[in-house]
Amino acid sequence: MPDITQFSLYIAAALLLAVTPGPGIFYVAARSLAGGRAEGIASSFGTALGGLVHVVAGALGVSAIMLASAELFMVLKLLGAAYLVWLGLRTIMDARRSTGPDMGGVSAPAMGTRRAFREGVVVEALNPKTAAFFLAFIPHFLDPSAGAVALPFILLGCISVALNTLADIVVAIGASRLREGAAARPGLIKRLREISGASMIALGAGLALAKRQ
Repeated sequence: MPDITQFSLYIAAALLLAVTPGPGIFYVAARSLAGGRAEGIASSFGTALGGLVHVVAGALGVSAIMLASAELFMVLKLLGAAYLVWLGLRTIMDARRSTGPDMGGVSAPAMGTRRAFREGVVVEALNPKTAAFFLAFIPHFLDPSAGAVALPFILLGCISVALNTLADIVVAIGASRLREGAAARPGLIKRLREISGASMIALGAGLALAKRQ
């Protein structure tokens, strides 16, 4: 494990990463605007599980193998990009189709927390940039001479995932409050959901253009 100075630096860097907008945060925001706080928080835990997949894979060396293969990296990033674009398009279409009596004429799609959780897992698990971050960042805080590094890698990765999840939950609460505050303005909440969908599409396009380092 790193010493207290290195550990403090790691926490600061991981916290900065956690508050930096990415696919997970935008998905959580979109789900919170569309389905409320419960769905937003469920999606936050979903992205957390997806992040843990990368942590364990990185500790076992699976991510390193994947990132070393141009073909595997391409497949994963295109799957992740396509999924984000599909979610974005569906969010926009749902916003435009919703005409229910609640939310002043704009009803939330009937997704539920389980589906929000599952989609959160997929969004994060299919993001190769998350794998690249863990493999490029965490090893700087590990000492190979101290012996096995898999357990410290997992521990530091879990800390990063926990900070990311905390940031996602804050976003979920904030977005759900925005949704509640806009209840009397159906046009505004529809526009917010459309913007969330467009953001996910843009993130998907960015992911598709990502290059293997």
